[in-house]
Order: sequence, then structure tokens, then C-alpha cells
Amino acid sequence: MLPWSAELAGRLDEHVFSSDLLRDNPLGDPYERPLWVYVPPGYDDEPERRYPVVYVIQGFTGHLEMWRNRTAFRQPFPELADAVFARGEAPPAIVVYVDAWTSYGGSQFLDSPGTGRYHSYICDELVPWVDAHYRTLADRDHRAISGKSSGGYGAMITPMLRPDLFGALATHAGDALFEYCYMSDFGDAVRHLRAYEGDLMKWWSDFGSRVAFTKAEDGKLLELLGYTASYTAREDGSLELPFDTVTGVLRPEVWQRWLDLDPVRMVPRHADAMLSQRAIWIDGGTRDEWYLDVGAQAFRQALLDAGVKEDVIHFELFDAAHGGIEYRYPLALAWLCRRIAPGETRAIPDRSS
Repeated sequence: MLPWSAELAGRLDEHVFSSDLLRDNPLGDPYERPLWVYVPPGYDDEPERRYPVVYVIQGFTGHLEMWRNRTAFRQPFPELADAVFARGEAPPAIVVYVDAWTSYGGSQFLDSPGTGRYHSYICDELVPWVDAHYRTLADRDHRAISGKSSGGYGAMITPMLRPDLFGALATHAGDALFEYCYMSDFGDAVRHLRAYEGDLMKWWSDFGSRVAFTKAEDGKLLELLGYTASYTAREDGSLELPFDTVTGVLRPEVWQRWLDLDPVRMVPRHADAMLSQRAIWIDGGTRDEWYLDVGAQAFRQALLDAGVKEDVIHFELFDAAHGGIEYRYPLALAWLCRRIAPGETRAIPDRSS
């Protein structure tokens, strides 16, 4: 495999999107964002044809330029996605690569006074813009969202909150079952914060004064900062942590607000939205460091308990840790495209299993 970029069979259009909803966001992050829109082979040859759309969102700290990163003997996802369509493994579709980076590492694709209106940015700005500028099938039955880790979280909760826009999803090791994926890091955070008098913002000030990720505590404290800003920020943007940073004792009322945003616990409240989905892909690695394979199982069971039919769900656990699973994304992409394409598409072989 050659170590440099491959020529795409389709076309990747790179835009800069100016967001009114992200203007004046509480972190002062850019309101002009890169937006990539991939069109499949043949798009320009059939000017009357319209296409389903898959929106792709990234994990914590993700930004669009990361899709260009190349590791030895592997291709980045935009090339893998292009190959799916070039080889005819799925009906052609438009793929939209969304940037929702924040200076706290992410937004969890929610509207929050701590980070900004990233849920509304996707739903109320990007979706209409893409539909207006590309030949999409502008209907929720032909629109899906896919992501990994925090992006997997966003892929689970966005169709719950906006089933009028999204009729299918794929979550790879998405944040779920919060007592497993988050709570296990709280004790480490308390230990790390001893050096900062229990003050997370003192650590944040120190983090910004030096080369990032040069101290052992940086990764976990950045996650704590980003998740708290997304889940339990006050209206003025200040943060309510779910535990006492000196004693480690949980703050039950704050922790409950986190749990209320756990996809596993959201399903019963949004059962009708989940029952309306045409396709739900769930997977995770059995060695995931945040136990997101366990979260995947819990999310699947919550869907089944809500009445979602088994044939709507593709569920798979595989031998892997949390990172390095980009080879899973094209499998889900092809499966989603078969499910959201117009007309009968089952004749195309399913290579996801």
C-alpha cells in the first residue's frame, strides 16, 4: 500500500461554512467552519438524479483535518468510503464530513451554554444548506448520521432529538452507559487535581500555558472539562462538576443530569423516535478501555425493550480496543446506504457481516 494519498473516484468538495448559530459562542471558537461534502462517482453525469446523505461526525478532540491523517499500511476513512462506492458495494450516496471542534475538545453534539449550539448547527444550518446546494433526497428516510466515540454518542442522540431529520444511524464505540465509561475516571481526576487545589480551571490555565499533553493528567482532565461543559454547564457557561474535586464524593443532582443524557437512559423517553428509524448500526471493540462495548450492549437492549425490531439493528462486537477501528466505518457506511437508498436495494451483497 502506497503511503501517500490516493485519487478518489468521486469528488470531495471543501467548503467554509459561516454559522450564525456558532457566532459569539461562549468559548470564542471560530464560527466559520470547514465543511467537506463528498459526491460519489457519476454524480456529475446524471444531473437529474438525487442521492441519500450520510453525515459523519468525529470523536472527542476531532476536527476535519484529522481525516487526512495517514498511518502505516492503512487508508484514511474518506478514501475507504470512496472505495465503497467505486467498487459498487453500496448504492451511491453523498457523505458530509462535519466539523464540531471546540477549544474544550468537543461539544458532544449538544446545545450547551458551556460550548455552543452544536446540535442546532448541524440540524438547522448544515442539513438545509447541504440540501440546497447538492442533489439530495431531502427526507429523513434518506438521511443518516454516523460517528465514533463522542461522534457515536452524537449519532445516537441526534436522531432521538430530531427524528424529523434523521432516519438511520451508526454508532461505533459510542459513549453510553455513563457509569461505566465516565465514572471510572473520576477517582483519577480527583488525584490529578490535588496539584491544582481541586480547581479544574487552574489545570486548564496551566494546560494552555505549555505544550499540550505533556503531563500525565492532561487527557483525563480535558475529557472531564469537555464533558462537563457539554452536559452540566450553568447558563453563564461556568461548570458544575458531578463530584467534589477534593473528596471525590458524587454530587447526586449533577450526576443525574449527566445520566439524563446517557443514550441508554434516553431511549425510553424517545422511544417513538427510535421506533421510526430505518436502520441502527451498533458496534464496539471487546477490549474498549471505556467499556463502550458494554455500553453498546446496553443501548441495543434499551432499543429492543422499547420495541425496535431486531431486523432494524445491526449489532456486532469485535476484537479491538477503542482506537484504530476506522476499518469499521466503511462497513457501516455501506450498510446504511443500502437501508436509506430509494427503492429496492437488497440485491446488493451485504458485506458487513
